[in-house]
Amino acid sequence: MPSAARAFWVREPGVGEIRPTAIPAPGADEVLVRALHSGISRGTESLVFRGGVPQSQHAAMRAPFQDGDFPGPVKYGYLSVGVVDEGPPSLVGRTVFCLHPHQTAYVVPATAVVAVPDDVPPARAVLAGTVETAVNALWDAAPLIGDRVSVVGAGMVGCCIARLLARFPGLDVTLVDVDPSRAEVAEALGVAFALPHDASGDRDLVVHTSATTEGLQRSLDLLATEGTVLDLSWYGDAEVRLSLGGTFHSGRLALRASQVGMVSPARRGSRTSRDRLALALALLRDPAFDAILTGESRFDDLPDVMTSLANGSLTAICHVITYGEG
Repeated sequence: MPSAARAFWVREPGVGEIRPTAIPAPGADEVLVRALHSGISRGTESLVFRGGVPQSQHAAMRAPFQDGDFPGPVKYGYLSVGVVDEGPPSLVGRTVFCLHPHQTAYVVPATAVVAVPDDVPPARAVLAGTVETAVNALWDAAPLIGDRVSVVGAGMVGCCIARLLARFPGLDVTLVDVDPSRAEVAEALGVAFALPHDASGDRDLVVHTSATTEGLQRSLDLLATEGTVLDLSWYGDAEVRLSLGGTFHSGRLALRASQVGMVSPARRGSRTSRDRLALALALLRDPAFDAILTGESRFDDLPDVMTSLANGSLTAICHVITYGEG
């Protein structure tokens, strides 16, 4: 059993480092997890890396097993897949997902991990937290059969939502992004693609995930009368300005927020967050999600990878971090 591990920390805005981290022996209701892969939630983690979390949101933005505080030093992340080396017999040897920061090994309560189905590859399973967000968004949005739907922003969340929408019967789904190379990803996900200025309007529902003012404005502009924009973007300390003097009022348009911190009111009475995460892992049996995994690096390279993601020189959708034996 390892008595120490290594973890990625944001030492200060724009500076990442790997630090040794002591881990205790697991108690009776705990598990020792040896990491296999973790995923970088690019939008949120780049915001954290740049120090862009507003002080008013420091408490709301805490990850489940975060250490330290914003803007730093802080250990942050929430897409970890590993193998249980010690713990309850039913979990030992199982591949599990946990909302844990990037770390080679860790001890958490057994209730904090969810077993990955045997037919879901561990690297793909890092998307579980993002697919969980997508599930919650679609519980919020409740698209109807035959709806015309656009997803604005082809990042991790947008692509996961687009793939789930592609499996609804009768929907007309378009993924909208400023990067024309995302057309290939959209094809793999089974949806149409458009650049913002080419996107068709008259949409019943637009899901916005680009985290930009321009994307949110374009989302509103794409709506049909009485249509809805569901906004999943996290803007941090960036100011957002919208032009609402056109059809926003005359068209009775709606703009509402969705986030994963609470189970959607539509299912809160019948599903727990653990149920939602288990559903997300089951949905990841779909190999189409592999199109969202666009790069891989070793854990030791994570400080440089985060710098590249934050400054835009690395344009991955989901970048996967791979661990050795810890």
